[in-house]
Amino acid sequence: MTHPAWDRAVLALRLLAIDPVGLGGIWLRGRAGPVRDRFLAALPAPLPHRRLHPAISDEQLYGGVDLPATLTSDKVIYQQGLMANPSLLILPMAERTSPGLAARLGIALDQKTGHALVALDEGATPEEALPPALADRLALHLDLSELGFHDTAVAQITPPPLVPVTVPPGTITDLAAISVRLGISSLRAPLLALAAARTHAVFQGRVEVDQTDLLVATELVLAPRATQIPDAEADHEPPPPPPDTSSEGEAQDDTTPDDAALPQEILLKAVRAMLPADLLARLAAGKAARATGSAGTGAKKRGNRRGRPLPSRPGRLGGDARIDLVATLRAAAPWQPLRRSLSPRGQRLHIRPADIRVKQYQETSDRLLIFVVDASGSAAMARLAEAKGAVELLLVQAYARRDHVALIAFRGTGAELLLPPTRSLVQTKRRLAALPGGGGTPMAAGLQAALDLALQARGRGLTPTVALLTDGRANIALDGSADRRAAQSDAMVLARALARQGVPALIIDTGARPQPQLRDMAKMLDAPYLPLPRADAARLGAAVSAALEV
Repeated sequence: MTHPAWDRAVLALRLLAIDPVGLGGIWLRGRAGPVRDRFLAALPAPLPHRRLHPAISDEQLYGGVDLPATLTSDKVIYQQGLMANPSLLILPMAERTSPGLAARLGIALDQKTGHALVALDEGATPEEALPPALADRLALHLDLSELGFHDTAVAQITPPPLVPVTVPPGTITDLAAISVRLGISSLRAPLLALAAARTHAVFQGRVEVDQTDLLVATELVLAPRATQIPDAEADHEPPPPPPDTSSEGEAQDDTTPDDAALPQEILLKAVRAMLPADLLARLAAGKAARATGSAGTGAKKRGNRRGRPLPSRPGRLGGDARIDLVATLRAAAPWQPLRRSLSPRGQRLHIRPADIRVKQYQETSDRLLIFVVDASGSAAMARLAEAKGAVELLLVQAYARRDHVALIAFRGTGAELLLPPTRSLVQTKRRLAALPGGGGTPMAAGLQAALDLALQARGRGLTPTVALLTDGRANIALDGSADRRAAQSDAMVLARALARQGVPALIIDTGARPQPQLRDMAKMLDAPYLPLPRADAARLGAAVSAALEV
C-alpha cells in the first residue's frame, strides 16, 4: 500500500498532464534519491522536457548569436534558446534560484506561452526554499521529504484531453473566502485552485465541477499555502435568510444555498485535517529566515577575481580586469561581415575596443559578529559568563559559515576590546577566561567602540553585525562624567551613527524588567529587540542565531 502523500503526488502529476499551462507546474520539496527519481520518471509527456540550471544565462534561455557559425560565415546566424518552444521546464536545486531567474520564469508562466515548470527544491531548512514569487505561480505544492522508497509505486500517466468544464455560481467566492481564512494573501491561489478543480473534473470525466473536485483542489493547492490554522468556531456559515413570502403566487425555488455552492466548512475541515501539527513552528522559522536574509552570509558585492559568475559587462583591458573571450567574440560577431568588407587587408576577424567584455563575479564577504557586553554593576559577572558561553557556542557554528567573532566589554568610564575579530576557539577561551566587572555603565563608549570596529572591519571586506547586551541603565556619558541624562543622549547619538552607517544590530535587554530606552533604540536602529532577563548561554546563543541567522 502506498503512502497518502505519494497518492497525492501521482494525482498532481495526472492533473499536470491534463492542463500544464493552466496549473503552471509543481513545486516539489525533497532531496535527490530514489523517491524523487520515481516521481520524475512519471512526469507526463504532453510537452517536451527541458532541464534548467539555477545559474543558467539569458542566452541559454532566450537564444542569441551562434558564435562558431557566425565567425565561419559571412552573415549573422542565431540559435534558439530553451524558451523558444513550449516545454515542461525541470529546475533542479530550485532553492538556489536567483531573483533574476525567478522573475524570468514567472513572466513566462504569466504569459501562458505554453510553458510549465517543475521546481525540484532540495532545501534542508525552511530558509532554503524556492523564491516566493515563483512558488506563488505553481499551483501544486508537494513534499516527499518524509517518504521512503517502499511508500511509492510505479505510476502510469495517460491524461484525457482537456475539455470545457462549467463551474457552479459562487465557487470562486468560496475559494477566495477559504484562502482568507487560511491566511493566504495571494490572489493567484483561489484562481489556481479553481483551475485544479476544473482539471480534476476532466480527469473524472465530468463536465461540471462538483464537491469532490473542490475538495481535491483545496487539498492540493490551498492547504500547502496555509499560513494559519482556521478557527473551528468560525467555520459555520450564518443561517440562511427566511423565505420570501411577499408573493404567494410565485413558485418557490427548491434550490437551497447548500445546493448552490459547497459549504465552506466542509472544505475547511478537509484542509485542517491535512495541516501538520507543527505548522506554526515551521512558518515562524521560515518567516524569520526570510526577514533576516540568507543564513550566515555577509554582504554580496561585485568583483572581478572570484565568486559566483555574473553576466559579463563592457569594459577595457588593464588592471585586474579579466577578459571574457567568448562574450567578446559574441559581441563582435554581428559586425564581422561589415568590417570585412571595409578592411583593406582582408582580415578574417575584427575586434574593436567596444567589443571587449570583462568578467564579473558576485563575492560574499565574511561576517563579523561584534558582541558589546555590559560589564557594570553587581550582576556583571553573571552576564559576562552568559556572553562567554554564547560566544563559544556561536563560534562553533562560525567555522562552517566563515564568520568572525569579536567581544567588547564596557564598564567604569570606558569600553575595552577584549577579543579582536577571530575564528580561533582556543584564542577565544583564553581571552574570555578572566574578565573583571563592576562600576558604571558607559553604554555610549561601548557603542563608539563597536562603531569603530565595524568600520574597520568593513574596510577589510567583512560585513559587521552588532549584538548589544545590556540592562539599559546608562549612567556614564561619553566624556566620562556621571550624568545619566547625558549618558542616555550620547547612547542615542551613537545608535543613530550606527544606523546611518547601515550596520545591522541586535539589542538584548538583560534587565529584570524591559527598558523602554532600549526598545526606542532598537526602533531607531531598525533592529530586533529581545528582552531576556533570565537567559543562560544556550538561550542567549539560540536567540542570537534566530534573530541574526548566525
